[in-house]
Amino acid sequence: MGLNDVVSSERIHIGIFGLRNAGKSSVVNCITNQNLSVVSPIKGTTTDPVKKAMELLPLGPVVITDTPGIDDEGELGELRVEKAKDTLSHSDVAVLIVDVTCGLTTIDQQLISLFKERQIPYIIAYNKSDLMIDSPISKENEIYISAKDNQNINELKEMIAKFAKKSKNQKELIADLLSPGDIVVLVIPIDSSAPKGRLILPQQQTIRAILDIGGIVVSCQDSELKQTLASLSKQPKLVITDSQAFQKVAKDVPENILLTSFSILFARYKGDIEEVVKGATQLDYLQDGDIVLISEGCTHHRQCEDIGTVKLPRWIQEYTGKDIQFVFTSGTEFPKELPYSLIIHCGGCMLNQKEMNYRIQYANQKQVPITNYGLAIAHMNGILYRSLKPFPNLLELFD
Repeated sequence: MGLNDVVSSERIHIGIFGLRNAGKSSVVNCITNQNLSVVSPIKGTTTDPVKKAMELLPLGPVVITDTPGIDDEGELGELRVEKAKDTLSHSDVAVLIVDVTCGLTTIDQQLISLFKERQIPYIIAYNKSDLMIDSPISKENEIYISAKDNQNINELKEMIAKFAKKSKNQKELIADLLSPGDIVVLVIPIDSSAPKGRLILPQQQTIRAILDIGGIVVSCQDSELKQTLASLSKQPKLVITDSQAFQKVAKDVPENILLTSFSILFARYKGDIEEVVKGATQLDYLQDGDIVLISEGCTHHRQCEDIGTVKLPRWIQEYTGKDIQFVFTSGTEFPKELPYSLIIHCGGCMLNQKEMNYRIQYANQKQVPITNYGLAIAHMNGILYRSLKPFPNLLELFD
């Protein structure tokens, strides 16, 4: 996989913030070495976050987001400010652009407080330093730059790389569970909801991760699983299934073979797996009239048997025997208000770790239990404990 093929969720996300006319867009254009953002002396030129996926040396694949001015005014301006703040939820590093002739304002200080609250490593870049007689010496997280003269732009890139490495996801998707030569069977149903001619992202990433550590991948549909297992001369270390086939697969996989799902793997890789395991048990306490939010991190064409909007609600109604109401969201936005008894989230393959953790933490802050597709389905099929056996430290949650 080339750098240009790295999916957005696996890239370092860099958010560029600041007041209107601090020079954010000019700095972004210098960093990216292209006219990504429109530059104008008119305040509020950037009206929506502008994203660019690129390779940033010496860091590698990144997504840079140029945000609207945090001091925008009026009813529309307030919406733009909210859009800028939403960028914080998926920013691995924040760069605050400050007009050096104005210095840090109260609004800048408030933004710094948000960085600290969200535990986002941040850099303060004092722009327009070409207007100063003498530029002060840069500090650990402060640097004086000039987008006009390209002054200290390379140094800013190096500083971003340094801070990004501190926040980079150090979790493994599957490599820590396997040894070279281990066989992993992937159960991939091909039905009306499967994309024609290709595998979905979690399946692709899992295959690549297994191959990278020298593992052996065997793939089949759920209807061929028994035959596949019988044909292997060596017992597989692990079977990973699409969550919607959990019930059938669990019956076909002997108890002495570890079993989990793609969704559970990604819950561990992207977010706080302990919290979403606890959230799965909330299904047992739902009552008539309760509202369940089913949230996806991406948007896609809905099929007649879509798992999020059709299958999950049906299974939950059957499992609980209660009259449950469902609300559905998809894409990069997560509701600010959470009047729900439970949130069931997708695996988050299209979200970076920062965004997935933010959603879990925000739900916790609002005291709303949150789980994910795979864990909810495993719990409803009575195999939650079994599906977590590949991760022994999680079994302590059942003691």
